[in-house]
Amino acid sequence: MPMNIGFHALPLSAAVFAIFFSSCGARRPAKAIYPRTGTSQSGIASWYGDPYHGRQTASGEVFDMEQMTAAHRAWAFGTIVNVRNLDNGRTVLVKINDRGPFVRGRIIDLSRGAAREAGMLDAGLAKVKLTVVSAPAHPPPPARGR
Repeated sequence: MPMNIGFHALPLSAAVFAIFFSSCGARRPAKAIYPRTGTSQSGIASWYGDPYHGRQTASGEVFDMEQMTAAHRAWAFGTIVNVRNLDNGRTVLVKINDRGPFVRGRIIDLSRGAAREAGMLDAGLAKVKLTVVSAPAHPPPPARGR
C-alpha cells in the first residue's frame, strides 16, 4: 500500500533541503565584484560541461561547453581572466558568464573547452592562478525614485 506523506512532511523536507544547501560551502554574493585589471587569485579549478550544455547561464547567455568561458562566484559577468594551470604552465583566456563553483575550496569552474586548453580535462582539477585581464565598467548606481 502506498504511503501518503501529506502536507505535514513539507516543513521537514524544506528544512532538510535548506540545511543541505547551506552546508555546501560557497554562496552567491549579494552583488558582483568589479575587479581591477591585474587582480589575481590562486586556488583549485574544476570544469563543467554536460548536462549544462545548451542551458542558460546566470548571465543569461546559453552555455556552450566548447567556448572559452567560466563560472566564478563573485567577479562580474564579462570579466576576462587569464587562467594559468600551475601544474603544467598552460594558460587560457576565459570570459566569466556564470556563477560557481559551489564546492568548497574551488575558485573557478572552466567550460570543458577551456579545461582542455588548460590541460586539465583528464585530471578534472588543477591548481591555478587567475589574473584579471579586463573587466566591465562598474555600472552607475540606480536612479532614486520619487
